[in-house]
This record gives sequence, structure tokens and C-alpha cells, in this order.
Amino acid sequence: MAAQQGAEPGTAADREEEVATLGGGCFWCLDAVYRDLEGVRRVVSGYAGGHVPNPTYEQVCGKGTGHAEVVQITFDPKVVSYADLLRVFFAIHDPTTRDRQGADVGPQYRSIILYHSEAQRRTAEAVMREVGQAGVWGAPLVTELLPARAFWPAEPEHQDYFARNPWSGYCRAVIAPKVAKFRKTFADRLKRRSAA
Repeated sequence: MAAQQGAEPGTAADREEEVATLGGGCFWCLDAVYRDLEGVRRVVSGYAGGHVPNPTYEQVCGKGTGHAEVVQITFDPKVVSYADLLRVFFAIHDPTTRDRQGADVGPQYRSIILYHSEAQRRTAEAVMREVGQAGVWGAPLVTELLPARAFWPAEPEHQDYFARNPWSGYCRAVIAPKVAKFRKTFADRLKRRSAA
């Protein structure tokens, strides 16, 4: 995607990097998918949307912190737009089930978009309308749309979890099918892998 002619300095088209923060169930799933998306430079699993500073995984799983499991994605808006990040987001998780994704139940697994600018908020609203009108999920979206505040990186063992634990039962049963669906649906948007 080329930079727009005449764009105001500081707009997404002018910047080399932008940040998106998204939660759609277990952060291991989103982490695995976004690491494969062309234009994504970095993915960090973490916690956001709650009220407890620097929470632990155990605290978040205890459901009392208000945090959701999220990924913070650093991306090149000249390669992948924020809207396209959101289209991937809505394709890889069920945004119609409140506080759950499959067998994962609790407020930490809620569908949430934490926007970092008014432009991101407007884009998120537009993509949510687009997804809702397309009737992809057959039910209304329950995705929360809130301003981004504090983001707390998760513990090291939660970063790039799928690549480091492909043999685990959860990875094979839950993450691998989502990654496969993403790779099939967005085959033209995958990062190019160099042959070793």
C-alpha cells in the first residue's frame, strides 16, 4: 500500500509504525496469526482494559483484574492497514459471544478493540459495521471498543507461545486450526519466508 499523496504529517500514511491492541480470546491464538501477517513488525502478548497495575497471568485468570488477554501489534501502515488488521481479527475469533471463545470462558477472553487514536476508533466502527452488515457470524457483535490505556506485557513464557509449543494439546486443538484458517483465507497477505 503506497503512502497517500498530500497526507498530513503524522497520519498513518506518513508514519513508519503504528500500534494496534486487540483481544479475541486467548492471546496465544492472536499472537500466532499476526506474526504471519505481512506488514506486522512485532507482536507482544499482554493484558489491558483492567484496573490492576502489572497483573500476573494467574491474577488475570482469576477474573478480578478487569483485564483482557490482548496482543499489541506494531505494524507498518504502508504495508497493512489498520482496517485490514481488524478484518483478520474478525475472521479468526467469534465476536458474538460475550466473555468466551469456545471452551475458554471468562472476562479475560472477551472480544475487545483498544484504539490508540480517533482515526483508529472511526476505522474500528466502520469495520464493525461492515462485518455486522455482512452477517458473517449470524449474530450481533459484542466486541468492546474502548480507548487504549495501560498495556502490561505478559510473562516471557506467553510470548510466541504457538511457535515454541506446537506439540501441546491446546496448540494442536485450538490454535493450529485458527492459524490454518487464517493462512487459507489471507494467503495473499502472508509474510514471505526465505528458504533456508
